[in-house]
Amino acid sequence: MGSRVSGPYMDSSPPPPPRPPSPPRHPPHPQGERHGGWEMPYQDVDHKLRALVGGAEGFGRHAIGGLYGAIHRVTSLQDNGPGSLREACHAEEPLWIVFEVSGTIHLHSYLRVSSYKTIDGRGQRVVLTGKGLQLKSCHHVIICNLVFEGGRGHDVDGIQVKPDSTNIWIDRCTLADYDDGLIDITRQSTDITVSRCHFMRHDKTMLIGADPTHVGDRCIRVTIHHCFFDDTRQRHPRLRFGKVHLYNNYTRSWGIYAVCAGVEAQIVSQCNIYEAGGGPPKKTTVFKYMPEKAGDQEDVVAGSISSEGDAFLNGALPCLIDNPGSVFRPEDYYQQRTMEPASPALKDIIQLCAGWQSVPRPPDDR
Repeated sequence: MGSRVSGPYMDSSPPPPPRPPSPPRHPPHPQGERHGGWEMPYQDVDHKLRALVGGAEGFGRHAIGGLYGAIHRVTSLQDNGPGSLREACHAEEPLWIVFEVSGTIHLHSYLRVSSYKTIDGRGQRVVLTGKGLQLKSCHHVIICNLVFEGGRGHDVDGIQVKPDSTNIWIDRCTLADYDDGLIDITRQSTDITVSRCHFMRHDKTMLIGADPTHVGDRCIRVTIHHCFFDDTRQRHPRLRFGKVHLYNNYTRSWGIYAVCAGVEAQIVSQCNIYEAGGGPPKKTTVFKYMPEKAGDQEDVVAGSISSEGDAFLNGALPCLIDNPGSVFRPEDYYQQRTMEPASPALKDIIQLCAGWQSVPRPPDDR
């Protein structure tokens, strides 16, 4: 069976209707914004501090972060010491970390985050620079509303998730200009959602799956939705092994390709907007296949990509291959998702709601 491609710019058939959203699990935010008659995705999570938990969609939906921990207040912009973010992240107990200061934290080394932490940047504008966050063998971490910019050094990512980390939610972060990746998810880390993030001014944006020898990465499952990949060069994402579900993202003006399927990758792309631009010359390839040999196999193979309801604009070409092999069905893993048809209104919403947001810190609900 050949690849399925549908969308307003690819054929005459209408895109599939979106799944109706489930009823809100929290009361609507009294100041929730609307745009073109549409509400922002999961805007209701900002009415109470810990209402954030349960707002995630997709594979990372079970992340609880520091739900059952005390409030820990960051009062210093120093790299370490009393009142610092590093002090909070190193604590063994669950914590809900909030900020009493805005400004830039210059990290001189990776900041390792321990399990059961929520790093909640709502109410302030906190910029992490120099190095990034490292989620190493940790579980149930939520990172919300931070800025990552200007990471320097070999293998320095904005957020590095490896190895064996699970139940992670990265939400409403702005990431730009790191020497390696902006987000890397590798070495058997799984059940992760990246939502409403803004990626810009970067080359190798997001790597999922380490290299062809790491066959344990077959367990990886990641959902990416309502993200804005803004003039970044490649890897939106690049996947080896594992499963990735992309929906309602806006990717524009890439420099090589938009999405890449390496060895045994399974990528489901639904109702995303891919808009070619940049150059000259303008790059138009949306989906790229990268044949590789898995460490425990003899054949060289690429992955599989399914496209449904995607919009391809300004000369963007899907470049899907026939007989791509099987891909997973997201509905076999989760039913609830806020997915709208690819449209000009969706493009406007993503540009408005992705990345760091100037929102007040909600009151604690305890």
